[in-house]
Amino acid sequence: MADEKKPPGPKKDGERQTGLILDERTRTKKPPMYKVLLHNDDYTTREFVVWVLQSVFHKNESDAIAIMSHVHNNGVGVAGVYTFEVAETKVTKTMHLAKAQQFPLQLSIEPTD
Repeated sequence: MADEKKPPGPKKDGERQTGLILDERTRTKKPPMYKVLLHNDDYTTREFVVWVLQSVFHKNESDAIAIMSHVHNNGVGVAGVYTFEVAETKVTKTMHLAKAQQFPLQLSIEPTD
């Protein structure tokens, strides 16, 4: 099959290509995000909640106090928004810390809107 012709490649003008080159890019979809919710109870201390928000959720002191106050006054509040795996890890870690201190602190995860 020596007579078979190959389609012409991009034309060259010196070293510069003048043909059309299509660049295929893979577009990744952003993962769904989830809210980690803290639930108020009558036994977990405010100090412990602030400490958890600072150590597990990496909030500064003023943000941690504001979130804790919101949870105390409204019954529930958002500790943070993360991918599902990160949210699940933070909930598990917090639950273990609360249990070790004999606090009944409850958390939940729900998708963002």
